[in-house]
Amino acid sequence: MRIIGLTGGIATGKSTVSNLFKANGFPVVDADVIARDVLKKGSGGWRKVVAAFGEDILLESGEVDRAKLGQIVFSDPSKRQLLNRLLAPYISSGIFWEVFKLWMKGCKIIILDVPLLFEAKMDRWTNPIIIVWIDPETQLKRLMARDRTSALDAQNRINAQMPLDLKRSKADIVIDNNGSLEDLHENFKKILDQVTKPLTWTEFWLSRQGAIVAFISILTGVLGCKKLLARL
Repeated sequence: MRIIGLTGGIATGKSTVSNLFKANGFPVVDADVIARDVLKKGSGGWRKVVAAFGEDILLESGEVDRAKLGQIVFSDPSKRQLLNRLLAPYISSGIFWEVFKLWMKGCKIIILDVPLLFEAKMDRWTNPIIIVWIDPETQLKRLMARDRTSALDAQNRINAQMPLDLKRSKADIVIDNNGSLEDLHENFKKILDQVTKPLTWTEFWLSRQGAIVAFISILTGVLGCKKLLARL
């Protein structure tokens, strides 16, 4: 099984690339979706976060006010680190089970969409690693336009993440998204051959099909040894 890491930064277009993978039939495990699930009212993650940040972060419905929580953690690195520590075990567990379910279905290639791929050290489980990259000026402009926020607020959110150029240096494949949406589609098409190449032997043995073949081979070997020993 090949687990492809997809990462980027805020307002880089990573979600658009993730949707392109989905449109082309690739199963995608989205860490952002899992993160939203682990913060649902009454969940373990919800209880930990409310205990740490207080009930002021809750809406009238009891759900977490994500916008308010975001303002708190993006303006205070220590609180952002606290939030990451509280939710990391729940998110990691959620990602594991989503990958496991896809493995059980026999999926050979899985896209792991994780904004904090390197920060969470999940890059060790993915190969290749794809980053959606744009230059800092474009990132700031797009974030301000998308969220209708000030330059200061937008820059604080960008600064809260690992620099894109550092992520780029760690990635295997770079998708440059400084151009138009049409350019992004063309750049995406160029990488499809790289991610769909035949599985290596290691990747094959890690797939469900490989595990079945290994099990049958071992079982056949054991039965063969029993028959041989019975003749002695």
